[in-house]
Amino acid sequence: MNKDNFVNYKDYYGSVQFDPDQEIFYGRVEFIRDLITFEAQDAKSIIPSFRDAVDDYLKSCILLNKKPNVSFKGSFNIRISPDLHRKLGVYAASHQNTINNVVKSALTEFLDHHYSP
Repeated sequence: MNKDNFVNYKDYYGSVQFDPDQEIFYGRVEFIRDLITFEAQDAKSIIPSFRDAVDDYLKSCILLNKKPNVSFKGSFNIRISPDLHRKLGVYAASHQNTINNVVKSALTEFLDHHYSP
């Protein structure tokens, strides 16, 4: 999936695919736990279908008195080797820093050089 296959609405991101056998566009809302899907018969209809799916989801959450899932909460778990974890901890402590701040700096630097929205 590349960034050109994503649509955005109300801070929700939908992935868009095409099924040549059924000749439909379809997608799902990414980065949340709830399952929200959408589809359309043509390219012009897929974005309105995505927006309708998000709006329906948000209305359903209100009716169910449920807090909607949000795409990015600002925290995530990452699995690394114990050796890398140790090196990261030692580096952070020896620089009077936290693991969280070191990881944020490393991710910021990486994305500044490798990602252009």
